[in-house]
Amino acid sequence: MNENQKDNLLLAIKEEVIKCQECQLYKTRTLPVIGQGNHNAQVMFIGEAPGAKEDKTGVPFCGEAGQILNLLLSSIDVKREDVYIANILKDRPPANREPAPEEVKACAPYLLRQIAIIEPQIIATLGNYSTHFILEYFGVPESHLGISQLRGKKFAVQDPLTKKHYTIIPLYHPAVAIYNRHRLDELKNDFKIVKEQLN
Repeated sequence: MNENQKDNLLLAIKEEVIKCQECQLYKTRTLPVIGQGNHNAQVMFIGEAPGAKEDKTGVPFCGEAGQILNLLLSSIDVKREDVYIANILKDRPPANREPAPEEVKACAPYLLRQIAIIEPQIIATLGNYSTHFILEYFGVPESHLGISQLRGKKFAVQDPLTKKHYTIIPLYHPAVAIYNRHRLDELKNDFKIVKEQLN
């Protein structure tokens, strides 16, 4: 797929998301947070859902967790504009509550299409929720385990629909370092695994 085709397909998703009323979240959102980054990215980061800052700007990971994500990317010499960042949900759940099953059912197909279009070498899941969802979708038996057991491991998978191959690397959510700066070293070590896989 050439760059032009990718751009057009991702733009079509953006337009669909803006009009989407498949779940109730469209009523409370300010802006949808569709995804941002390089359409030919080798690494795609996936979080759970937008927060308050993301809802105001439409930009994924632009708050405190986003600043830590930027720091982690620079620790492995990767520019933010070279990766692609998205969430399972495109709209913020009120009060940052966990996504409801019907919201995931409505929204996840957009994300799965984004993955298929971008064709990243690595899918890096950020936190428990996105890790569980992605591993379960790709049929990884360990999908029921918690993030502390899965972080930094590598899972070679094939998409059941598109037959494309990816390496999934679960990572702690950058927000863990907001409340405990000592966790930053753990996060940096896990990000080195992404760098090694890229090389």
